[in-house]
Amino acid sequence: MICKRIKLIKLKRNPYFVTELKTGYVVLGDYQLFRGYALLLCKIHKQELHQLPVAFRKQFLWEMALVAEAVYRAFRPIRLNYELLGNTDHHLHWHIFPRHANDPLPNRTVWNISKKIRFSKRTKPSKKTLEIYKIQLKKELDRLIKKTP
Repeated sequence: MICKRIKLIKLKRNPYFVTELKTGYVVLGDYQLFRGYALLLCKIHKQELHQLPVAFRKQFLWEMALVAEAVYRAFRPIRLNYELLGNTDHHLHWHIFPRHANDPLPNRTVWNISKKIRFSKRTKPSKKTLEIYKIQLKKELDRLIKKTP
């Protein structure tokens, strides 16, 4: 599924695409139960971090932290949850979940919230909301990248 999404980015047909970084592609999640939920999709198709070349791995981890900081600045959550799983899609990708004070089931991990809730129609962003979120996130990423030595 990640490979398919990357292919759509390259074809300029992924509406969730925010920006390209050196090691991956930043996208918003299809569903926004957690306002600002974003992912970093690795450009190299590997299943495990240790399979990446060392310099690329360091950059990938740094960029994940950069995306997380941008999510934090753009959406002002009370905390962030970071996950790199790979149980269902064997292509490295980070999930960055902003957790807000008004989250449903705030003491539960994302994956312990029913799919019916996470993937409900009300959590699917409208085109307008999606564009606003993409602009917000891209703006913060650009600011952070400019500050980077």
